[in-house]
Amino acid sequence: MGRPVLWVGVALLALVSAGCSSAKDSGTSAGYNAAAPEAATQKVAPQQGNPQEKAPAPAAVQPVQEQERQLVRTATVDLRSDDVRKAVSQVKDRAQGAGGFAGQENTTSTYGSVTVRVPSNQLDTVVDGLEQVGEVTRREMRSEDVTDQLVDVEARIATQKASVERLRVLFERAGSTTEIAQIEGELTKRQSELESMQRRSESLKGKVAMATLTVQVSTTPLAPPQEKKAGFGGAFAAGWDALGTAFRWITVGVGGLLPFLLVLGVPAAVVIYLLRRRRVTRTNEAA
Repeated sequence: MGRPVLWVGVALLALVSAGCSSAKDSGTSAGYNAAAPEAATQKVAPQQGNPQEKAPAPAAVQPVQEQERQLVRTATVDLRSDDVRKAVSQVKDRAQGAGGFAGQENTTSTYGSVTVRVPSNQLDTVVDGLEQVGEVTRREMRSEDVTDQLVDVEARIATQKASVERLRVLFERAGSTTEIAQIEGELTKRQSELESMQRRSESLKGKVAMATLTVQVSTTPLAPPQEKKAGFGGAFAAGWDALGTAFRWITVGVGGLLPFLLVLGVPAAVVIYLLRRRRVTRTNEAA
């Protein structure tokens, strides 16, 4: 009898302790809830009392930081130099010194043209340094913003990667030969599209990273490119030029066919003449 009474006493003691703990937690929670509005009121009160201390609205909501623009930069420079080959060599040396490399080159004793690739952030420095190579007669720089294209391509790449992964999972779970063939064909197609997008992205990034500089060197100043005339006069001039070009091509074509006409056309005309004469003679004899 003693042990059951002891266990009952222990159980009653545990229940009483749990009740006291719950009451204590409830009281603490209620006190915290009651104090919270008061604390909030105390925090807001100074701002309401002094409007000048209010934080400006734009500071509360920071705008999304604009993405850095991705620019494809190109430049064209015309130089006049007495030594064309030396000037072209100096242009290539300056490009390599800036971390770039030389591309297409066409050089004679009186004219030279070279295309180099330099880091985009070094393009202005390289172009400015060309004044020490020769006399700058023309300088043109352009920038093309490809940020939207890169963002679009990267988004497509991410989507295509997810699609390829889903197809790979389905390929592993395929049970029949037909399912395997269908999924494998679609997986190959999407993988090819993904690789094409990745090459497009790498190409754009390469153009952004490395600017293209074309330098033309001549012993005499090069004539600047003529601007296209707009309006009726420009259209008339363009049409007249087109007519002259067409006439020249027709003349060239006739000149090319004339030897064949002389070699083949004259004998053919003689044969036709003899055949007709013979036919007329036979007709007269029959009559």
